[in-house]
Amino acid sequence: MFWSFSDSMSTQLSQFIAGIILARILSPEEFGLIGMITVFVSISQSISDGGFGDALIRKKDASEADYSTAFYFNLIASAVIFAILWLTAPAVAGFYGRPELVDIERVLAITILINAFGIVQRTQLTKNINFRMHMKVSLTASVVSGVAAIIMALTGFGVWSLVWRSIIRSLIRAVMLWYTNRWVPFVRFSRESFRSLFSFGSKLLISNLIDTLYNNIFLLIIGKFYSASQLGFFTRADQFSRLASRNLTNTVQRVSYPVLSLVQDENTRLREGYRKLLNGTMYITFFLMLGMTAMARPMILTLIGEKWLPSVEYLQLLCLAAALYPLQVLNMNILSIKGRSDLLLKLEIVKKLLAIPVIMLGIFLGIRALLIGMVLHSLVSSFLNSYYSGRLIYYPTADQLRDVMPSFLVALLASLCLLLLKFIPDLPPYVVFSMQVLMMLILAVVFGRFFRLEGYIEIRNIITEKVPWLDRYL
Repeated sequence: MFWSFSDSMSTQLSQFIAGIILARILSPEEFGLIGMITVFVSISQSISDGGFGDALIRKKDASEADYSTAFYFNLIASAVIFAILWLTAPAVAGFYGRPELVDIERVLAITILINAFGIVQRTQLTKNINFRMHMKVSLTASVVSGVAAIIMALTGFGVWSLVWRSIIRSLIRAVMLWYTNRWVPFVRFSRESFRSLFSFGSKLLISNLIDTLYNNIFLLIIGKFYSASQLGFFTRADQFSRLASRNLTNTVQRVSYPVLSLVQDENTRLREGYRKLLNGTMYITFFLMLGMTAMARPMILTLIGEKWLPSVEYLQLLCLAAALYPLQVLNMNILSIKGRSDLLLKLEIVKKLLAIPVIMLGIFLGIRALLIGMVLHSLVSSFLNSYYSGRLIYYPTADQLRDVMPSFLVALLASLCLLLLKFIPDLPPYVVFSMQVLMMLILAVVFGRFFRLEGYIEIRNIITEKVPWLDRYL
């Protein structure tokens, strides 16, 4: 957990800093152009993986034939998807009415091919719980690609600096994965391995595909029915909210999946392990997301400037929608660990059908209505996921809510304290933002210790085990 969290935070911090610098150099419209293509690239990436990565991690006795088969399948699938993206680029550009998107989509599609070469190596590192090496690979790729993009933006490359940032990051990551893992596939494709992996992975593939489509459909709607600048404001706000919620969740998920898979048949141990993860993750998430909601305006003004001010309201609503994201994903993780990819797929279909009214709100009533709908949809999805996973490990929704509610109430109280700083007269935004960040960190520790919240105790134990000298402060 420590190394996975360090990997995620260091990598995302480097990307965050690069993104702030690029946001000051480039325009919202240029970020919006990338947002228009993101939906197609993200969906393509989900298809190329095929769910084989999760299937390999869950399979206790994965063989060399399994790994080789997954490798060749990913290569073939990625090549087909690359060809489709290349051929459909003019149609996508015509859909948005932006001819420049033809070349942008075709070049960005190269990342699908590059990523396919590292899927098995990345899966093996995860299965072996080697997140220290994960961190070295991810951080190096993020820093180098970020520096390259900033240099290109300063020299007038415009939107292409964002395109090449993605390509350079994928290329460095793939090369380092091959160099550090030193795994070479057999020259053999096993039909038996393919059937075994596909029977489980195919349902995850469809589920991930539906989820990816839902997460990116808003980019499609805003890009089609509104301006590229408005899409740029949305994508920047979305990236801020993802930095806290989604990246933290992915950190916990990729550690917990291989570890909890080892005790998938022992419900008592599985439930207790999941309960610890849920408490710790939701404590951090509530503080980050509610805190970011409170300090959205001074944060935007301080970090990326006044030209991005319209993204403040987007960020606040996105933070509320993302506050329950870990609860959704970790419960879905339990379904996957228990081998119920069929139930996971059914749930994804139901939840996305419930999202149709949200999408219609965005088309007819505007972006604000769309974001409010996302908040409500997040709430409903959390209840659905926790209900079905809770039945499998005897940890019902009511018990999950009872465990995380104290963290929510404490984080809400802390965010209200942050809001009070805004009423101090004549303070520049950067001073208000600095004071709010410092106060949030202090209150997270003080409230956690005073109320002896389980989530705080779990996080404290993880940190002090690796950094003992922090014990006196936490």
